[in-house]
Parts: sequence; structure tokens; C-alpha cells
Amino acid sequence: MSEHSTLSFDTRLGFLGAGSIVEAMLAGILKNELIAPERIFVANRSDQARLRHLAETFGVNACEDKAALVEQSDILILAMKPKDAPDACRSLRGLVRPDQLVISVVAGVSTACISDWLGTNGPIVRTMPNTSSAVGLSVTGLSANNAVSEQQLGSATALFEAIGSVHIVSEDELDIITGLSGSGPAYVYYLAEAMEGAGAKAGLSREMARQLTVQTLLGAAQMLLHSSDEPALLRKKVTSPGGTTQAGLEVLDSYRFQHAVTSAVLRAAERARELGAQYR
Repeated sequence: MSEHSTLSFDTRLGFLGAGSIVEAMLAGILKNELIAPERIFVANRSDQARLRHLAETFGVNACEDKAALVEQSDILILAMKPKDAPDACRSLRGLVRPDQLVISVVAGVSTACISDWLGTNGPIVRTMPNTSSAVGLSVTGLSANNAVSEQQLGSATALFEAIGSVHIVSEDELDIITGLSGSGPAYVYYLAEAMEGAGAKAGLSREMARQLTVQTLLGAAQMLLHSSDEPALLRKKVTSPGGTTQAGLEVLDSYRFQHAVTSAVLRAAERARELGAQYR
């Protein structure tokens, strides 16, 4: 945990929303014993079955009264769908305390919008985790408005380190982080889908093709993580002139593979900006 964090086992944490990112955060927080489960409160707009699932699975408190949840929480986490965020935040006007840390995992919504909807100039942190949070390997971009103290930033960082790595950035950089690592798992799954399909088409069983694909991607990721070599050099090291790898790469080049991936990341980032613009 960050040395500047004010987070303690007795911190009271409130979630507004009960989706997959909340479930991943609860699993990470409790696994790392950051906060006692009885000090965590969760509310959901309509899906009471989902709320009961989280309460029974993690031993946290299911709340029907949002006002009570806000009042009891030291840190409030906004985890509703973007389309529900304006009305949900406006319903909290007058309830959020001036010094209460608000953390948003609402995609595309700026801290300025949240501040306006809540009617507060208090501390707001905006984050962009990805779906790998479910296995504790999320990459989370995190930015804060000017009202956030060093201690509050440390607390927010500690919460998201429970589900992976955290990178503190300017808010302007969150859109490109959305395009790169927020949407990034889908690009890798798309590649895995193609590799697995090719293996099966060439005669391997679907199960064998999947195992080989997953292990290949895992091994390559570990090489990238532990090697000091740049990706381009690692690629060259496994590409013998006139060999099988070169033959395969030449096909990818003929389809402008790198251009396609670059364009995908940039378009996803652009779409994040477009979605955010409708709330400004």
C-alpha cells in the first residue's frame, strides 16, 4: 500500500453499482485484506439479485438507501453505467461531503462533469481499469482533480493495485489508455480466436489448438515482461531468414497487420472522446 495512503482496515467504502468491475474490486480488496467486509456497502439501481450475490459472496452490506450509503462511506465509488451517471449523480446532490473522496469507474465521463452533477468542488478521482481485473491483472489509468490530496490519491491507488497495476496520468491521457489497454484485451482475444481457429483448420483438435494458443500468448507476454529487449528485437530474434516465422510475418504484412492494430487503438481512443463529449 502507498505510504501516502489514508486507507485502513476500518475505512468505510461505498459502491454505487454492482457490475463486474465492482465484483473484481471486492475480490481484490478482501483478498489483500485492505478493508473489512463489514465496512463495505454496495447499492444497485435495479438488479437486487446481483446485489444479493455480492453480499452473500463477499460478506459486504447490501444497501437499498443510497443516502445512507453515502453518509456511511469515507470513500464513494461510482460504478454505474455511463447512461445512468447523470441522473444517479444528481440524485446525490447535497449528500456528498466536501472532503469525501469520490472515485469514478464510469467510462468516458470527466471529473468536471461528475463535479457538476454532484454539485461539489470536492476531491474526484477518475479511473480506467480493464476486464483483466477479474484475474487481478488489470491495467488501470488513474487521474485526479485538483481537490484530491496526496493521501487521497494514495488511497485510490491502493484500491486499484488490489486488482492489478496502476498508472497515474493526466485526464487527457485516459482516452488513449482506453483505446490501448481498456479495449486492448479484446484485440488479444481476437488474435487468439484467429490462432485457435487456424490450428483447428489445420487438423488439431479444438482443445489442443486452444491450449497451444493460450500458452504461446502467455509465454510471449512473459518474455515482454522480463526481457530488456524491445518487441521489435524479440520478434527479429525468432525470425530466421527464409524460415517459417518470416513466411507467416510476410502474410501479416501483406494485410497491413501493424497498421490495422494501430488504427484500432487510435479509433477506440477517438470513440472514447466522442462518448465523453456527449456529457460535457
